[in-house]
Formats: sequence, structure tokens, C-alpha cells
Amino acid sequence: MKSEKEKMLCGALYLASDPVLVEEHRAAQELAAEYNLTLPHERQRRETLLRRLFGAAGCAPYVEPNFRCDYGYNIRVGDRFYANYDCIILDVAPVTFGDDCMLGPRVSIFTAGHPLDAAARRSGLEFGKPVTVGSNVWIGGGAILNPGVTIGDNTVIASGAVVTRDIPANCVAAGVPARVIKRLSPESL
Repeated sequence: MKSEKEKMLCGALYLASDPVLVEEHRAAQELAAEYNLTLPHERQRRETLLRRLFGAAGCAPYVEPNFRCDYGYNIRVGDRFYANYDCIILDVAPVTFGDDCMLGPRVSIFTAGHPLDAAARRSGLEFGKPVTVGSNVWIGGGAILNPGVTIGDNTVIASGAVVTRDIPANCVAAGVPARVIKRLSPESL
């Protein structure tokens, strides 16, 4: 029989109230709180804390405080990852970024989902679907990425967009729900 954490990590319905998950969530909250209290000149301390919090990080990851996440260990960022103020990543499933990704202020990335059936929701069950973001992606301020989406390389997600389905490489997507509004030519990349 799978543990609640094993169920969470494989995308099955699980109970977040499981004591192991509650403790891991608490530990991530404490690390994020410590990170959020750092001063601007403490760049090395910030990077050290991010590396403790994230599952993997390439060179020079940087996140402006305040930052929030569920577990941290499901977040993997490539080289030169940058997230502006008030980023939220609900990482009950993997969240993976390629190299050179930039997130505007108040970007929210959700992997957590809840059953549509009201009785199942009341029981406390939830699930997660991974979010994958390619390299050289810019996500504008206030954008939301929903569970299970993939964003292709070199793509721009406009401010305020709500991404509910995959967005291909080399384009600009905007709106609610987000849709491709422009294809980017190799010259514009």
C-alpha cells in the first residue's frame, strides 16, 4: 500500500493532512519564512536557502521575497532562474523550469487540484499534476499556470494570463484562458 506522500508524488488522490506531509510542509514554510526575512545585500544567504528549499537549482537562481511554496523539493529550476516579488508555487507535483526563465511579480503556479465531486472534496482528498516550463520563457506579472500545463521554449506568457492548457514554443500567449496571439520568428528570439 502506498503512503500518502507516494500517492501525492505519482499524481493519485492523497490526503495532505498526513503527518509526514504536514511535517514536510511545515519545514518548507519555515525555510521560506527565513528566506523572506533576508536583506537585499544577503545574496549568498538567499542562494543557500533556495538550494536547501528547491529540489534542484542551476547556477545563479534568484527569487525576490516574498516567496511561498508547499514543499519546495518538487521545484527544479535551470540556470539563471529569476522570480520577482510575491511568487507562489504550489508544488505538490513537480514544477520544472529550463534555463533563463523570468517570472514577473505575483506569478502563481499551481500543481494542486481537488476533485470535482463535492463529497470527495469534503473528505480532504486532493491530487497534483506537474507543470513544465521550457527555457528562455518569460511569464508576465500576475499570470497563473494551472495544474498539468507545459510551456514551450522561448515563449512569453502575458501579464494576467491564466494558462489552462499547454502553450507551444516560440509564441506569445495572453488572455483568460490564455491562447496564442502571436508566433515568434527566429529573428525575434
